[in-house]
Amino acid sequence: MAKQARLTLKDYQALAGIRRGMRQFLEFSAGAAGAAGLTPAQHQALLAIKGMQGPVTVGSLAEWLGVRPHSAVGLVNRLVTLKLVARVADPADRRRMRLRLTKRAEAKLAALSQIHRAELRRFSSVLAPLLAALH
Repeated sequence: MAKQARLTLKDYQALAGIRRGMRQFLEFSAGAAGAAGLTPAQHQALLAIKGMQGPVTVGSLAEWLGVRPHSAVGLVNRLVTLKLVARVADPADRRRMRLRLTKRAEAKLAALSQIHRAELRRFSSVLAPLLAALH
């Protein structure tokens, strides 16, 4: 195994700046989700359902989010109650349920994603020099 280069003060400053920026982005995201009437977990679940490849089930959502299946069930149940997610029988196996965003969820997610994309573009101008400063 190759010997690791020693970290410099600039490395520590860049790492600290990156972590600070990530924390600020997460705070921004939580606030934006709240303003849209969602918790951060609900927003993350909607984004995952929209962005995942292939059919989405509670199990695949749990794996994607890194949570236990029973936690994903509770999250999906709340999203169904809010009329943001629908459970649809899998045509290949009617015992299996797929998750689908409702039109209401699509609209909320589109609006949230627009402002998140703008914030990430702004943040990338701060992040790029910090990443470049790492040795």
